[in-house]
Amino acid sequence: MYNIHKTVTKHIKQAMRTLTFAILGILLFGVKTTFGQNKTDIIIGNQFVIKSSILNEERTCLISIPDSYNDSTEVAKKYPIIILLDGYTHFKTASGIVHFMSSNRNRNNLMPESIIIAIVNIDRERDFTVTKIKTKRPNTMGGGRKFLNFIEKELIPYVDENYRTEPSRTLVGHSLGGLLTLNSYMDKNSVFDSYISIDPSIWWSKEMIKNKVDSMPSLSLNKKLYIATANQGETSYERNKKRHDYIHELITKKSEEPLNVEIKYYDNENHRSVPLIALYEGLIYINQEN
Repeated sequence: MYNIHKTVTKHIKQAMRTLTFAILGILLFGVKTTFGQNKTDIIIGNQFVIKSSILNEERTCLISIPDSYNDSTEVAKKYPIIILLDGYTHFKTASGIVHFMSSNRNRNNLMPESIIIAIVNIDRERDFTVTKIKTKRPNTMGGGRKFLNFIEKELIPYVDENYRTEPSRTLVGHSLGGLLTLNSYMDKNSVFDSYISIDPSIWWSKEMIKNKVDSMPSLSLNKKLYIATANQGETSYERNKKRHDYIHELITKKSEEPLNVEIKYYDNENHRSVPLIALYEGLIYINQEN
């Protein structure tokens, strides 16, 4: 009888232990679920899709608006816009930098609060080049002017219509995007006021760039341009820094007056790392008083 009682007691204790763990698990799960239900997402931006008749395709854009945009005391305030190429790649970085430099929460006041429009890529070789290079494989190069038309005639009017913008516009591009940024700077039809060209791929068509500089309108010389050059190693020095310096020299020779053009060589940065610091220092340059 004693053994039976002992066995029953043992099973009861095991059952109670199992029940205790089960109840504890339910409680912990309940706490976890409660925390999950009360979480608050921190959103740095949204996206919209615009149908382009110029490109004959839909384009996705990411947008970041300033802290004060939805402030009830700032409903009349308007904001400059920054158009960012290679949008998906650089959107989070640019949003953080611009927020840090402009938000009243930081009180840095290095630049005005701005709306960032980052264009997500579909075919960057097509969209960022204005000339074709002959290659063994078929290519879609040479659509840069059409892509700029999309930005100038469809995207910016859409943004101006749907957001509180002021007519102050900056174009930012890296690599092939930097090449397109230079082409926009030298284009008489450009609607931008300032440009940040980060390690532009001038090697794509050096002769074309020279011809563009020779024919660039005087209006371009009144705009601000920041060129960042990365250290691509000794073997690439000729293809990179010297070519950037050459283009800078051609532009500065266009006028006897001091120009709003700055070029900086980043000896400690390579082609991939330079966008972070170049965007920050480029924004400082284009927003400083002359």
